[in-house]
Amino acid sequence: MKKRIIIAACLLLVGVLGAAGTVAYLAFGRSAANPPAEACGDGRKPDARPAVVAAGSSSTQGTLGADWVGALRDRPDHRRYEFVNAGVNGDTSADLRRRVDTDIVACRPAAVLILIGGNDVRDHVPLDQYRDNLGAIVDRVASRTSARIALLSLPPLGEDLDSELNRKLSRYNTVIAQTATRARIDYLPVHEQLADILRQRVNDPAPYDFSFPLAFGAATQHYLLGRSWDEVASNGGRELHVDHVHLNDHGGAVITELAARWLAGE
Repeated sequence: MKKRIIIAACLLLVGVLGAAGTVAYLAFGRSAANPPAEACGDGRKPDARPAVVAAGSSSTQGTLGADWVGALRDRPDHRRYEFVNAGVNGDTSADLRRRVDTDIVACRPAAVLILIGGNDVRDHVPLDQYRDNLGAIVDRVASRTSARIALLSLPPLGEDLDSELNRKLSRYNTVIAQTATRARIDYLPVHEQLADILRQRVNDPAPYDFSFPLAFGAATQHYLLGRSWDEVASNGGRELHVDHVHLNDHGGAVITELAARWLAGE
């Protein structure tokens, strides 16, 4: 009897660890759909569809929270494009600067969407350093390609717009707007539209409280229990975030629509 209990416990443990490993891989370990290494690693064929590169961190990679790049790819009016997802979990502006040639320029893009800086804010990267990195990324893409370029403002971190963290983030968004003006490229007001949604909420927002266990719990609800990202956010009492950092489908749809209108020339 005791042996059977031990075997059952071991099997249960194996199942739990297997499920946890699957969730960790799906949310944190796997690459985005159609990353640069696959789409551009061996060069692009002359008859390839025009490439649209979305570059950034986890909010662009879309394996934890809304996949706004995938939503753009799925739109019938975008079938003439190939969408390349150059989002990498945890990246800062310095990381993107290091890979700009391999992950953006090498794709010979027709259009480039850049959403980078949330991790710079969270990691306390000095504002001047962020400005230098972002400017170098934009200048490199502009000088080495003929792509249209758009900089996206950063989504709020947490849902309290008056928090010290979001007041700090606003200074990074100012840099994004100034960089777009200097380089004469487009600026997409992601933060502004998401903030308008958050201002309409009825209940007071919960304070910012991001942690890896919270992110893992959100991923577990989605990948193991089959809940939508909107349901995950709602279960945590949040309007737009699944874990105070990554957006649900409602928030992701705002980016998708802004990007789609930009691609259409509106």
